[in-house]
Amino acid sequence: MQSILLEGLKKGVQLTWTLGKVIFPVTLIVTILQFTPVLPWVMKQLEPLMSLLGLSGEAAVPLVLGNFLNLYAGIAAIITFDFTVKEVFILAVMLSFSHNLIIESTVAKKVGVSWWLVIGVRIGLALVSAILINLAWSGGQEQAKYGFAPESQAAPEGWAEIIVQGLYTAGMGIVQLAFIVIPLMIVMQYLREKGWLDRFSDWLAPATRFLGMERNTSMTLAAGLTIGLAYGAGLMIQAVEEDGVSKKDMFLAMIFLVSCHAVVEDTLIFIPLGIPIWPLLAIRLITAVLLTAGVGYVWNKAQREKRGSLTHEY
Repeated sequence: MQSILLEGLKKGVQLTWTLGKVIFPVTLIVTILQFTPVLPWVMKQLEPLMSLLGLSGEAAVPLVLGNFLNLYAGIAAIITFDFTVKEVFILAVMLSFSHNLIIESTVAKKVGVSWWLVIGVRIGLALVSAILINLAWSGGQEQAKYGFAPESQAAPEGWAEIIVQGLYTAGMGIVQLAFIVIPLMIVMQYLREKGWLDRFSDWLAPATRFLGMERNTSMTLAAGLTIGLAYGAGLMIQAVEEDGVSKKDMFLAMIFLVSCHAVVEDTLIFIPLGIPIWPLLAIRLITAVLLTAGVGYVWNKAQREKRGSLTHEY
């Protein structure tokens, strides 16, 4: 048991360091940019797009903050404006698909998936879903009633305070990461040593096959679905190194997870905004399944045809 604990601790520290080298500088830079003219300028450029998405100009604020920072920043921005239920629902769907873009997409690159592909898929899903909801739903025109608001913080004054707040935010992000990743890796090492991961793979095998992946991708999917891309990246990196997950299967897993990750937490945090939650969850799950199964079918069919042509040649 002691050897399992030490090995899990070692892997947890290593992965915290690997992910921390990405998360710390990005969080620091984006937090500082929040208090400069850069983010307001980006918001202003997005205003013409808002009407196409069924949103008012102010909606650019939570979209930019949510995409550059995280869902909590986006939600904190939403409650500062008087949006309709429809607008809040559209924002919730968009931010569910596309949030924390820089960190989560950079982390995805650590497992060998293109940074630009991940960002493109997530932004594309956010935009298409918003346009479709705007066209299909004529209701939700009443003003949204927010259940509660996170405690507001005083804006820092001067560059010194801005940098201090950026360092604090980035540092706390690493601490939070360590508290999640290290215990998780210890638990995963225990489950691996005791053979539970093999059983779990057996249970998920039908689902992974339907999505076009091999059974050894199951832990990657489970990690991303439950704890998200940023924190689940540790298990994804380990899956590539130790479980022999192929490049194709990791690509398909990332397609699924960029559509639907941290599905419980990311859905529940929208409850106080007074929007229908089950449709939000259903949209993410259905989109992830259909998109991944479609890409997996096309990819596997192309591989079979390629193998068939090579066999025919010989």
